[in-house]
Amino acid sequence: MHRAMRKPDLGLQKQRPLVAALTGATGFLGRYVVASLKADGWRVRTLVRSMPLHEQLAAHQIEVVPGDLGDELALQRLTRGADVIIHLAGAIKGDDEALMRINGAGTARLVDAWQRHAPQARFIGVSSLTAREPQLSGYGASKQAAEQAVIAAKGNWLVVRPPAVYGPHDTETLSIFKAAQLPLHPMLNGPQARLSLIHVRDAAQALCALAKVGPKNQIIELSDPASDGYSWPQVVRAACAASSRKARPFLIPPLLVRAVASLNGSLARMRGKISIFDSGKAREILHPNWAAQPHLRVPKEVWTPKVSIGEGFLETAQWYRKAGWL
Repeated sequence: MHRAMRKPDLGLQKQRPLVAALTGATGFLGRYVVASLKADGWRVRTLVRSMPLHEQLAAHQIEVVPGDLGDELALQRLTRGADVIIHLAGAIKGDDEALMRINGAGTARLVDAWQRHAPQARFIGVSSLTAREPQLSGYGASKQAAEQAVIAAKGNWLVVRPPAVYGPHDTETLSIFKAAQLPLHPMLNGPQARLSLIHVRDAAQALCALAKVGPKNQIIELSDPASDGYSWPQVVRAACAASSRKARPFLIPPLLVRAVASLNGSLARMRGKISIFDSGKAREILHPNWAAQPHLRVPKEVWTPKVSIGEGFLETAQWYRKAGWL
């Protein structure tokens, strides 16, 4: 009898694709992160609370795990066998208790699943610059609690703080472009205040790059190419330029910002609803420094931002008009 000849190992066996497990993939930034990971060859697994998926996700082949951050079995299925876990999910509005339950305790449960089922994986907790100033709002306090849950864990972790993220499909920064259509253009903080911005594609590509390489066990802050951030007049002028309008910025007095936010929050509670524009949000808006810190930037050899505010705002305004949002 002849023995079956064994094929020589030429070192050409195809390696399995790396697995990225995501929470918050259905959100604005999450949908772009999925696209970046898929373009880079990752197998993407997502925790999803409800169907159907957004049209941006429907274009990609992804593995869906039904459940949420309170579902221990779903978190086990999400994390097991993952090479990187990217935690994007979270609440942006709610009372202090709800925000802490979702953002703080929810992150702690995901971290526990990571430690139990995929301790070899890299864990990226996507936070917010507001975590630097937790005393300003319940949201900031909940994001700091989420960061602390990640930092306290053993293993290869990274906390990433994006600034305000904008781009096509975004509803949160739409108000900036709507304000540019007015005869006068309101500024919610003075010209000395600084804030960083980042286009959603840049933010997604940064997270995709950091999924494989770069620093570990530290905090990273993202920004666009303007490393020292922007003043409010610069933001207003960029939004007006994208809308072909002459900028006529004027400052809304801080006392009025606080009063309107307080009234808005109270009226929403009376109706049994939650408004994102409340007293805590007003304190965030009026804080003088939301610029990313230079010593916490992504190393240039890992990732560099590409989209300037002029280019990004123009693309975003054009998309809003085409979609009928403006």
